[in-house]
Amino acid sequence: MVRYRTLLGPVAVAASLVVAMAGAALDGGAGTPASASGVGTAAATAGCGKAPGLASGTHTIQSNGKNRSFILRVPDNYQNDRPYRLVFGFHWVGATATDVATGQTVDRNTWAYYGLQRLANNSAIFVAPQGINNGWGNSGGEDVTFVDNMISRIDNALCVDTTQRFALGFSYGGAMTYAVACARPTVFRAVAVYGAGAISGCSGGTQPIAYFGAHGIRDNVFPISTGRSLRDRFVQNNGCAAQNAPEPTQGSLRHVTTTYSGCRSGYPVVWAAFDEGHIAAPQDGAPGDSGTRTWLPAETWNFFTQFGGAPPTTTPPPVTTTPPPPTTTAPPPPTTTPPPGAGACTATYRTTNTWSGGYQGDVTVTAGGSAINGWTVRWTLANGQTVSQLWNGSHTVSGSTVTVRNVEYNGSLPAGGNTTFGFLGTGTPSAPTLTCTSP
Repeated sequence: MVRYRTLLGPVAVAASLVVAMAGAALDGGAGTPASASGVGTAAATAGCGKAPGLASGTHTIQSNGKNRSFILRVPDNYQNDRPYRLVFGFHWVGATATDVATGQTVDRNTWAYYGLQRLANNSAIFVAPQGINNGWGNSGGEDVTFVDNMISRIDNALCVDTTQRFALGFSYGGAMTYAVACARPTVFRAVAVYGAGAISGCSGGTQPIAYFGAHGIRDNVFPISTGRSLRDRFVQNNGCAAQNAPEPTQGSLRHVTTTYSGCRSGYPVVWAAFDEGHIAAPQDGAPGDSGTRTWLPAETWNFFTQFGGAPPTTTPPPVTTTPPPPTTTAPPPPTTTPPPGAGACTATYRTTNTWSGGYQGDVTVTAGGSAINGWTVRWTLANGQTVSQLWNGSHTVSGSTVTVRNVEYNGSLPAGGNTTFGFLGTGTPSAPTLTCTSP
């Protein structure tokens, strides 16, 4: 389970709302960063082409006369001539930047930056800002100004793709993400707002921005009607066709994702409603939240990366996953390596996590003696198995045959090079025989 220090309870919501209204949680006229650009107008930041001026770790800056801090995660093997995505992860009330940057105590590394760091596979720079008093009151727009200041500092120190800035957050962090969407729609390409209300304000809020919203139908802190209201602002701003998006029934423990139709090109709106309460890492088929089995990071990352950006490296960072508390004896992880052949690539499978009724598997694709440009991996599901979620690849299932093809950023491999994709499966893990082919 993902452990939250303190969630935003109904009393705190009310108090925060009063503060937001009385303190004018507004932008206050804060200007956009000098490096800000409109959608589709890529520009190299000042940090491109020079030695990095910031490293991974905690940094302090002055903003509105106050000392403010943020945690930075720079990709492994950072290259100063390659523009990177920039992703801001805002913490919930009572939490800290460290909680976002480390992924909590139980699901450490797996759920870092709301689970996106692992999926990014070194294609993004991540930022975890620290809120004042562990919240995002945004009085007078000071937290939006803090975001401006961080962007300016990072742009001058590192190589950033100015058309690939993103923000996400849960609860109060979601409220701050919403405030950023309203106030800085030409600075950020897309946002993801989880289980939030408008308590950090919405200065501006009339321009389009790509918007992903996720909310529990049983949320007792911010009722789902609140999430719908935030979503509908950008349904209107983005020119989408209004609709009553379907939502799961109570007790189903499932999620339903809706992509709105008719939106302006480049400004989609996606809504994910799930049968749970005020949680940030919902899972299908089980109550509570889990950083290892939640579907939300993959759907968010797919939403962000549809807009392009620099490809990740082909060698993923090490990942540590913690299985749920054992209630049954898990089978030993099977590992299979296909026999060597004359093909242009090989695929190797291993089970990395198991729980009652499901498992997580990783597949490593390795090029042969020559470089390849594209790959396809196939295997046959054992009786009762399904693939419920997959990342770093595009998959289809026909009968019992799973076919996974590379995505844009990991299809080209040098001779002997490799890349990895992962998936969540239902049923009992087995030792499948994989085939790998290249066009």
